[in-house]
Amino acid sequence: MSKSIIAEGKTTSEAIANGLKMLNASKEMVNIKVLEEHEKRSFFSILAPRVVKVEMSLKENIREDNKKYKSKEIKINEEELNLGKQKVDKFLDEFIKSFNNLNYKTEVDLKEGFLKIDIEGDDSKTLIGYRGEVLNSLQVILNSIANKDSKEKVRIILNISNYREKREKSLEELADKISKTVLKTGKSITLEPMMAYERKIIHNRLQSSNKVKTYSIGEEPYRKVVISKK
Repeated sequence: MSKSIIAEGKTTSEAIANGLKMLNASKEMVNIKVLEEHEKRSFFSILAPRVVKVEMSLKENIREDNKKYKSKEIKINEEELNLGKQKVDKFLDEFIKSFNNLNYKTEVDLKEGFLKIDIEGDDSKTLIGYRGEVLNSLQVILNSIANKDSKEKVRIILNISNYREKREKSLEELADKISKTVLKTGKSITLEPMMAYERKIIHNRLQSSNKVKTYSIGEEPYRKVVISKK
């Protein structure tokens, strides 16, 4: 059965906009059914808050496309992967040498169609930066190097001293903590701007909750997650 949600607003447009945020979809991607729309109001109800309810669900073709996207395996020629690995190895060798006073160890592996790069060292914070900013910038650089003159897209995943795992755990703990505050106060909370993969961790952590919901607002790189009561 397709995912169906009920959204509310003071107008039909507002209710639909709220529903699109909940489904993280555009208007063309959903089926919309107006459930309650109080256009005619009596004298006695004129002071009561106006509520419009709409039922929304993803269209069948959109759900099928999502299934295909999720199940699709991205395959890349092993020769291209090896060429990408050689270019990354060469760059990292020169890059690490530039840190004269620090000892870093790098490891580049071919794994499930992408290059997995692990870096361990004396002062990992230098390469991680504030909330992974340096790490993510370095990953972008490595992607560019691996894909230079490449016929196929070489994907890179960079990890430094298990930062990715630690960050995921801290974000899951944050999601749990904020959701409890939202339930206690009844007020929505907007988190600080996060990268797409970090927002996904928050969404995934709370997607099975029947008490709170999450959606994203704003434009990159200032896009934020909102946690609110259902």
